[in-house]
Amino acid sequence: NFKEKTLLFMFSLRRFSPIRAPLRYLFHNSRSFSIRQKNDVGPKYLVDMSQYPIDRIRNFSIVAHIDHGKTTLSTRLLEQTGTLGTKLSSQHDDQFLDKLRVEKERGITVKAQTVSLFYKYKGSDYLLNLIDTPGHVDFSYEVSRSLSACEGALLVIDATQGAQAQTVANFYLALEADLAIIPVLNKIDMPAAHPQEILEEIQPLFGLGPSDSVLVSAKTGEGVNELLEAIVTKTPPPRGSPDKPLKILLFDSWFESFKGVACLVKIIDGKLKKNDKIRSAATSKDYEVLELGVLNPEQVPTGVLYTGQVGWIIPGMRTTREARVGDTFFNPSQPVDLIPGFRPYKAMVYAGLYPLDGERFSDLDDAIKKLTLTDASVTFEKETKSVI
Repeated sequence: NFKEKTLLFMFSLRRFSPIRAPLRYLFHNSRSFSIRQKNDVGPKYLVDMSQYPIDRIRNFSIVAHIDHGKTTLSTRLLEQTGTLGTKLSSQHDDQFLDKLRVEKERGITVKAQTVSLFYKYKGSDYLLNLIDTPGHVDFSYEVSRSLSACEGALLVIDATQGAQAQTVANFYLALEADLAIIPVLNKIDMPAAHPQEILEEIQPLFGLGPSDSVLVSAKTGEGVNELLEAIVTKTPPPRGSPDKPLKILLFDSWFESFKGVACLVKIIDGKLKKNDKIRSAATSKDYEVLELGVLNPEQVPTGVLYTGQVGWIIPGMRTTREARVGDTFFNPSQPVDLIPGFRPYKAMVYAGLYPLDGERFSDLDDAIKKLTLTDASVTFEKETKSVI
């Protein structure tokens, strides 16, 4: 028995905490994975992605005004589906998907996060791909690209405040992307909450009736089970075809020190395997997929991604400037029609920087170069002024 052997091995290594911690994580989350036996042919991966056909995949985003609780709600969804582990969940705060320090301090999502949830509904296993989008108006393009990887959207509304400016803006972005929209009234546990009044308010504003809405409290977890069921029943499956040539949407990226650029992608059509060759439509460069998998919530290699699935790939890029949000990847031998809507990053915030000590200009230059290496949305150019 896999779990019994794991427990026995962990007990024998009880003094080695660096080894014990990842084993504990694997044990608590092993029910979400399919473990291949030793006599199986091919590499052994923790997740068998072939058991999630396109009709049992749901890709959805969470959109909301700032501080309406979408990141806290995301954490509750992770806990409810066992993604964080029953005993490990208490170690995580309500901003689990906020990784940057500024996000945790200000309570504003800047860098969109994605996680794959394994959920059982009426005896069938479903793959729910959750994309936590930025909530600030300056990141509207990133929100639109994230929405293009989805078929549904949770429109989170604060039950104490009602619909706000960014709520309306994100609603129209989701509507423009032709997504199934599920209104979610959050913070119903608050004394100042008035959900019935809010439901009456949003009906003429969004054309969504009370029967379409789900009432939840991300803080207490009330209504989260009903929300998961609504995601499965009201969000349509992806529209792609496994029989068409490979087509991939790139909607996020980040830099890893030892692997290079990791790209977050959705398989629109076809199937992507490790060592496959792909071509970028934006740069016309060819790459080899060195590794790929899903986020659950950390990187879990799978060896293959099928139509409609969302995951990460390591294509061997050196800088994030090669990974352009909205780009289309495809098989070099089978060109495809490009996914519409791609455009380069547009700068929204400008700043002039200089060191107080002129002799440290080279240090500042090196620091900015490292920043641009990891974040493609940052650009810079040098200026020389005699007065400075």
